[in-house]
Amino acid sequence: MGGNGGRAKAENQARACFGLPSALGLLPEGIISHTSIVGLGALSSLGHDVESHFHAISHGETAIRPLGELLGNDSRHAALPGAWIEPRRLLTHRKWSPASMAALHVARQAVSAAGWDESQLANAALIVGTSRGNAAGWLGSWPGRRPFKLMAASNTIHSEPATAISIECGIFGPNHLVASGCSAGLDALGLAKILLDAGHAERALVVAVDLPLVPLLLDNYADSGLLGTSSPLNPFSSATDGFIPAEGAAAIALSTSEKGKTVITHFANNSDGADPVGIPKSGGRTSSLIDNAIAKCGEPAAILPHATGTKVQAAAERAFLSSQATLHLLKPFIGHTVGASGLLESVILLRFMAEKTLPPNLSGTLGACGMDAPWKITPCLGPVYKLAHGMGGHNSLAVFRTHP
Repeated sequence: MGGNGGRAKAENQARACFGLPSALGLLPEGIISHTSIVGLGALSSLGHDVESHFHAISHGETAIRPLGELLGNDSRHAALPGAWIEPRRLLTHRKWSPASMAALHVARQAVSAAGWDESQLANAALIVGTSRGNAAGWLGSWPGRRPFKLMAASNTIHSEPATAISIECGIFGPNHLVASGCSAGLDALGLAKILLDAGHAERALVVAVDLPLVPLLLDNYADSGLLGTSSPLNPFSSATDGFIPAEGAAAIALSTSEKGKTVITHFANNSDGADPVGIPKSGGRTSSLIDNAIAKCGEPAAILPHATGTKVQAAAERAFLSSQATLHLLKPFIGHTVGASGLLESVILLRFMAEKTLPPNLSGTLGACGMDAPWKITPCLGPVYKLAHGMGGHNSLAVFRTHP
């Protein structure tokens, strides 16, 4: 017993030095696990892969346009700004829902970038984040796709994207779908890190997807006073009055045994427990998330806030954004991709961090609380904090670094 325990302790200490999960599924107290990012995937109005997003944002390009170009000029929302994936055939399939097709697209990108073979994929964990699930394609018609009756096919199940990826990519390890609203993508990434740190898997594929440009959903958002009327989105401007809805999907491949150019060093979330829908203007308990992360990871060099552009979100963020870090806002480029937003913005960030840089803000974007929002690409000089928030005060935070 004593000999085995001593060997296990020594093995755990050695594995922790390299950011690997311990043999017992636990890390020694005080050790921060460095889980490597080894593959990325992205799909949005800016393009079909990570490089197209990197190029567009590097050059200050945005694809936000009037929704009438997608929904028709007779739509209630025709004059409002939005952003969507083109061509639509990319999302069209006789069996899988449009959301599942988007999820498969980015999942295959990340797996290819990671270079994983069938045996490595088979034992990987799969975690998918989404907010509205498969609403697109069954709450309304989808051009070029045969219709499904409500509750008559798998397309009506929120977990279908995870099922589709598991089947098409041959992933049979731990399998989860997270549906925590606008923070779902970042929460999915956090759950993957927790599973890897606990030793439940050596690799994890994280995917997030949302296609919210469905008339019924847009009606719900509009009736709640959440949709923005200005474009491009400028989250901290006094004239900004809501968010710009957009389609998007993203994927991140994580590994504890392979080395990537970037790592996720910390994740945490909490709840304000204040209201089923609203966000406390005081900032709620996000400050405690940030303070705890600083104690473990150090002061942030940069922060990517949720920054949707709604009045209540801006008020909440002004309450807890007080740092010498720079602000980097990505929704002015891609819109608000709802449950995919946290992961898609992380993918874009990580692509820049792979070059040891930070993404620029769209020209004209404002900072907040005295924080600078640079319009040019800047060096990455320390940990980067990414925040996401779900309705009702669900707060999430991930911390990234270039590889130590």
